[in-house]
Amino acid sequence: KVGWYNAVLQPAFHLPYPDDTLAFVVLSTPSMFDKALKPFVKKEWLKIIRDPVDQCVSHHLSRVKEKFPDQKVDVIFDYEILPSRKPKFLAQTAAHVAGAAYYYQRKDVKLDPWGKKKIYGVCIHPKYGGWFAIRGVLLFPDIQVPFLKQSDPVDCVSTEEKRIELLEQFNFHWRDGRYRDIIEVKERYSEEQKAYFATPPAGRFGLLGL
Repeated sequence: KVGWYNAVLQPAFHLPYPDDTLAFVVLSTPSMFDKALKPFVKKEWLKIIRDPVDQCVSHHLSRVKEKFPDQKVDVIFDYEILPSRKPKFLAQTAAHVAGAAYYYQRKDVKLDPWGKKKIYGVCIHPKYGGWFAIRGVLLFPDIQVPFLKQSDPVDCVSTEEKRIELLEQFNFHWRDGRYRDIIEVKERYSEEQKAYFATPPAGRFGLLGL
């Protein structure tokens, strides 16, 4: 429910819907690269390509909207920003309140070792660890769900030591991707997908044959 999200954030980040409005957080799993992105690029390659992943997600979510012709469906993508340069929604917070992935933050560590350093939080999925992405949120403004029960996300990095290790790796060694394997995962990105996301955006088109 939108109210779960708004309840944990400052008013500047609130979504402008009633508290009981139904919303879905959309995640992409490791298999997205082969099952969605590559077929999309193959079909769309003659059109203007800006960011293949964003365009692929946009394409598939617009198809979801078509499945609900009698409903108003609003979509906010993870890359959208407001004129103030703030993101339109805070993806990790949304994933946490929806019960999709646990958002580990500095406040989840009792004995904080970082002093005055800025420490960013990160979401971990119980099945995919850090090998997933939050792509957007679908909102159904005309559907109110007052009786929907909130599910807590799975706390899969439950020890103090592991949480410190996770935040250390994510904040100071994120390029090597070790934080993604903080738990045992059922699926991770393929070598091809790792190479794609490790390549600066301008070089990615060549990897996809564009």
